[in-house]
Amino acid sequence: MGRADDRRARQRGARRAKPKKAGIRRFFTWKKMLGTFFGLCLLAMGAFVVLYLYVPIPKANADMAKQSNVFKLSNGKVLVREGPVNRENVHLSDVPLKVQHTFVAAENKTFYKDNGVDLRGTARGLYNTVRGRTQGGSTITQQYVKNNYLTADQTVTRKLKELVVSLKVDQKYSKSEILEGYINTSYYGRGAWGIQAAAQAYYGVDASKLNVSQGAYLASLLQAPSDYDWSSASPEGKKLVKARWAYTLNNMTEMNWLSESERAAQKFQIPQDPKPSKGLKGQTGYLVKAAKQEMKAQGVSDAEMDAGGWTVTLNIDPKKQAQLEKTMKQQLIDKLKPKTRPVDADLQAGAVSVDPHTGKILALYGGWDYLKHEYSNAKRTDYQPASTFKPIILAAAIESGAKTQSGKLITANTLYDGTSKRPVVDSNGNKVGFAPPNEDNYSPPGPVTVQTAMNKSLNAVYAQMGVDVGLEKVKQMGVDLGLSGLESVKAVPAMTLGSYGASPMEMAGAYATFDNHGKKVTPTIVKSATNPDRSPLTPQKAIGDQVMSRQTADAITSVLTGVVQEGTGTVVKNKAQKVAGKTGTSDNNKSAWFTGYTPDLVTSVGLFGEAAKTHKGPDGKTILHGTQVTMSGAAGSPTGRINGAGFPAQVWAAYVFGLDMKPSTFDLDTDQGAAVQPSFTPSPSASNSPSSPASPSTSSSPSHSTSPTPSHSVSPPPSPDPSTDGGTDMGTSTGTSSGSGTSTGTTSGTGTSTGTSTGTSNGGTNGTSNGNANGGTITGLGGNSNQAGQ
Repeated sequence: MGRADDRRARQRGARRAKPKKAGIRRFFTWKKMLGTFFGLCLLAMGAFVVLYLYVPIPKANADMAKQSNVFKLSNGKVLVREGPVNRENVHLSDVPLKVQHTFVAAENKTFYKDNGVDLRGTARGLYNTVRGRTQGGSTITQQYVKNNYLTADQTVTRKLKELVVSLKVDQKYSKSEILEGYINTSYYGRGAWGIQAAAQAYYGVDASKLNVSQGAYLASLLQAPSDYDWSSASPEGKKLVKARWAYTLNNMTEMNWLSESERAAQKFQIPQDPKPSKGLKGQTGYLVKAAKQEMKAQGVSDAEMDAGGWTVTLNIDPKKQAQLEKTMKQQLIDKLKPKTRPVDADLQAGAVSVDPHTGKILALYGGWDYLKHEYSNAKRTDYQPASTFKPIILAAAIESGAKTQSGKLITANTLYDGTSKRPVVDSNGNKVGFAPPNEDNYSPPGPVTVQTAMNKSLNAVYAQMGVDVGLEKVKQMGVDLGLSGLESVKAVPAMTLGSYGASPMEMAGAYATFDNHGKKVTPTIVKSATNPDRSPLTPQKAIGDQVMSRQTADAITSVLTGVVQEGTGTVVKNKAQKVAGKTGTSDNNKSAWFTGYTPDLVTSVGLFGEAAKTHKGPDGKTILHGTQVTMSGAAGSPTGRINGAGFPAQVWAAYVFGLDMKPSTFDLDTDQGAAVQPSFTPSPSASNSPSSPASPSTSSSPSHSTSPTPSHSVSPPPSPDPSTDGGTDMGTSTGTSSGSGTSTGTTSGTGTSTGTSTGTSNGGTNGTSNGNANGGTITGLGGNSNQAGQ
């Protein structure tokens, strides 16, 4: 072998003897690394397939399903948003298209084209999560998935789950459904969840009324709600949100959703300052509670209501509601001094005002403050309506064609013995064990007409009339008129004095039925109620069937105008506006009422004595909180008593006559009652000799004294023969009086009569007084009147 061959042999040996890589280096060959990479990719893909197959779309978060219930007044103004979450979901179609585009432009320009995820953004989010940094979802779909299906936890597991669920959501739902869910579940600051609550919180409008500039601001808020809230943002925060706002609009122009000229015209609109939540304070809680109770009666369960999502529009007229609240404050609250006059703390008030033609509750007063006294005085049925029940007795009498003990048809002119504490007798002349006193134990000097008995609120007459009619018929008339307290009570004579329970709302409904010519009126507070998860609620039927003839209802209205013209209700008398109404005061002065109406408005006002706290009474006995107590001496009443002709009537007059209402007249189909013929009281001594018929008098207007303290009286025409039970005859009336006067005349009936009427009055102008009366003046619709003595 030559030297050349030997050299080549040594070289081959050297190559074979080259040392091998040692340690970990031997594992990182390019072949192994490439194989490992592909293996990991396959593994990741397999894991993702498994995740995709086994991770379903979760149920929506329960919290995201929660919404507030929105209550609005009749003009659409939001009264309150009530519920655990300030959210009111809206359909995407209710949001202007350009406003929809502001959210896409701000958050995800490729939203309408992508498959619901942004892989680079997700990878960036995973990287930041591993490093302990916060990174939000990249697409609108991913953010919606996080809001609606997952949690806000910053973990790798949650990020991966978000990726999978987002892909599935994008496949299952349309882009419109996803965008709708996104804008409804996002948080905008100020406690507002969803675009509707945000629109109200920042701009005081519904989402449907947002413009592009406002929408761009709300869309910009989502990046940092607390930092970008204009009312609390730092100078740097305001600079950033305006930049974000401009960025959003510029993207819209880029996407051809906003023209160059439209973009140039956009001005940044500064949001309104935050408004403190009124909540259920004041009257709001009473209105909301009444609406909920009415909806429950219509089939909406408590669970359905608590789930939220309801938009409830009330029949409440904002102007009338404000006037009622103002009147209560001026006429009552400002006069209460509970610290120095403890009885004032026991006074509660309630009122309801109803449109008799529609049954709509236009105003409601439930108490001084719902947060302090949740029990609504407007709907409470635990106090006696007292003499406001008398018109119902007369309605039952006229409707049924009832007759007196001696067989005389009961009408407004029928005569009764009004002697205080006169025993009530049945059809056989037997005493029934009931002999009610009149107020102040007053007894008229002789028989009185039904009209006069209503004017003077004589218990003795209406107690006997109730038995004459039949107590079951009287009870049924009350039930037909909506007085729920009568449904379960026994028909007894004491019922004729309004001894059962009734609420201002029920009394307003009953009197509204008179005003509506006998068609049943059920006061209704809910105008409409909608919820996206169910069909619209059918409102309660407010106008029902004819429960009495028009002639009967109109006769009651006619009679009740006499109460206002010359009876216990003269405090509401007004020369420009006809009014019908009735006062009521219960035993021991525990409740006092005035329920009255014009042709277009019925209002019932009730005052109630309720122990404000547990304490010892004058007799040393414990009086528990909430117990019915006397109101005597409250609010500095000049007579000591709180009666229907006092504060309740004053509240009624100041409220009704303070409204911007045109004077109107009653359209009556009746031939009886003070509205169509003069009312009169027969003299105590009347001749039984027959007389020839006389023409009805048309002169029943008061004559006016020119003395420094004017006294005004109406001289009553003579009556039919007092020995009879009554008739339907009228006589002539002449005379003037300043504290006393003489009445003469003739009547077509069973005889003639002459007599003398005396009385004193001290009050304002254009008023009349029966008996003694003290009071002030109430001005409204151009007229003044004096306060009667009851």
